[in-house]
Amino acid sequence: VQLQASGGGLVQPGGSLRLSCAASGLPFSSYAMGWFRQAPGKEREFVAAISWSGGNTYYADSVKGRFTISRDNAKNTVYLQMNSLKPEDTAVYYCAADFGVVVNTEPSLYDYWGQGTLVTVSS
Repeated sequence: VQLQASGGGLVQPGGSLRLSCAASGLPFSSYAMGWFRQAPGKEREFVAAISWSGGNTYYADSVKGRFTISRDNAKNTVYLQMNSLKPEDTAVYYCAADFGVVVNTEPSLYDYWGQGTLVTVSS
């Protein structure tokens, strides 16, 4: 199983980025997908998650209204559109896969993890 995250980079406050996570080696449409992030010196935290069908989405309060998670099961890819970025959004962003219909926000419940992509929000 491989989850390949991409799309990170340096962006100014107020800017936008779109992260992608391409999955291989697993029946993608059987997995809920999540995005998590970890800032230096902090624990990994939940950002957003989406059900296997894409019909249900969940967000951390800190990103609600600014971030949008989506998926394309035909392309085995999950996305995170990030708008109105703030310096406090700076972190390594990880995608993760969780088998089943329940969408979890707890990192320890996810089965597979990608390698992470760095997002830096700074002027």
